[in-house]
Amino acid sequence: MAGVSPFRPVAVSAKNRRISWDAVRAGCVVLVLVYHATYMSVVVHPELGARRFVFPHQIGASLLLVISAYFAAVTIGRGSLGRYWWGRVARLLPPFLAAVVVIFFALRYLSPPGWFVPHGRDLVGNLLMLWNWKPAGYPFLDGSHWTIPLQLMAFTVAALLYRGSWGHGRKLHVLMWAAVLVPLAQWPLRIAGPPEWYRILVDGFGLHRWHLFVAGVAVRLWTTKRLRTPEFLLLELACVAAHALHGATPTPTGLTIEWGATTGIALGLLVISLAAAGPDWDRFLPAFAQRAIQWFAGISYGVFLIHQAIGYLVLHWLSGLGFDPLLQTAGMLATGVLLGWALTRFVEQPAHRFLMRLPAAARPPAHREPVSAGHRE
Repeated sequence: MAGVSPFRPVAVSAKNRRISWDAVRAGCVVLVLVYHATYMSVVVHPELGARRFVFPHQIGASLLLVISAYFAAVTIGRGSLGRYWWGRVARLLPPFLAAVVVIFFALRYLSPPGWFVPHGRDLVGNLLMLWNWKPAGYPFLDGSHWTIPLQLMAFTVAALLYRGSWGHGRKLHVLMWAAVLVPLAQWPLRIAGPPEWYRILVDGFGLHRWHLFVAGVAVRLWTTKRLRTPEFLLLELACVAAHALHGATPTPTGLTIEWGATTGIALGLLVISLAAAGPDWDRFLPAFAQRAIQWFAGISYGVFLIHQAIGYLVLHWLSGLGFDPLLQTAGMLATGVLLGWALTRFVEQPAHRFLMRLPAAARPPAHREPVSAGHRE
């Protein structure tokens, strides 16, 4: 692939795993870990004390939704829509349910005095993913889990749209613009204290996150030349603007925008576009680094699911033992990786294999479109 411009879409073979996608996915999960360990931990539990290093920008989880949308667009043409949808459910749901149960028992029996101790109602509410609909009644057991129902809804909508004309051609472009502009238009009402039924609908369906899915789909359409570069750039710019507004805080003197997160999302979209359109990054990374990145990317979903709430317990215990804040952070990260590996090895992988062998998930006879290498099916 020598001589190929990194700014022009290139064909990707499904035969070889692309280290670029593993690196992007792993990098996003690392951002999530560091954000929770150094910033959110103290926001939720101020008694833990100040950290020596703080990364206060929520970037990683949002970019993971972009990546998820990109690969959903890549794989949706692979024959049976039923298998496409079931494959996503089989990948996402079993480890999520297992993580919720493990976190529930950890918080229930290991939380120190004064910390949130969940009860059976909280377990049921989290298993049913009710937080976005009624957060006051169903608090998160683990705040990282907000992305899961949004992904499940997005995969379902994608499958339904792909069956009809609105999932293709110019109609899809119009729908993508609407998915960015409609939430922007309702934003003033969202911050003006709307009635509860309105908040339930807006937050429950995640209107303020739709731009992340649009951004990922747009990258796929651009790399396959189904979206012209000028429109692609305008759409991505609109997505960045939507993200800036989503994170803005109204004040008496105007809006306060979290420019760190906004800039991070913009740079992340650039990196994702380069990973999708350009050559693989294997030439830049030694073999040992590639193996480490591939291993971590392979367990990244498990790490994402189980690191936060239990990690805060680890910070508490290490703080009580007098460990330096940096060592506390290292302990939380190490625990998240270990538990994430176990969740992947003993739940995610075997459950996915079992569910995909069920008669209802029978493999279609042929592929309609090659899948980009580097995506874990």
